[in-house]
Amino acid sequence: MAIHFFEEDIRFNLLHKTKIKNWLKLIVNNEGFKIKELNYIFCSDEYLYEINKEYLQHETYTDIITFDNSEASLIIEGDIYISIERVKENAVAHNQVFDEELLRVLSHGVFHLCGYHDKASSEQELMRLKENEAIELYKKN
Repeated sequence: MAIHFFEEDIRFNLLHKTKIKNWLKLIVNNEGFKIKELNYIFCSDEYLYEINKEYLQHETYTDIITFDNSEASLIIEGDIYISIERVKENAVAHNQVFDEELLRVLSHGVFHLCGYHDKASSEQELMRLKENEAIELYKKN
């Protein structure tokens, strides 16, 4: 069971790594999954934009892209790319502090790997509920 944090084309120092790793494991366990390998890659808007174009054929900027590499049910294996620039912009736009917006995005990627989607409005509502619950869980621990 491994969770790793990487940087691509930016410098970003994630604070409280051990606490965040334990929190992510708790989220996944609460959903009935186990983590085999989970990689978070923090990057710039442009880096993530290029991934979005190349792999998803979307010519839009986004804050997160999740790749599910799982080969077994209930086992999490994936790569989650997060644009730190976009998270900062979204925090300002939604009147949130950066750290809380980052928690939202970190959990968002994990929830995708647990099978949650966010295309339809009902899926978006459920995803937001799960994210909010995850943030509260982080604050309690």
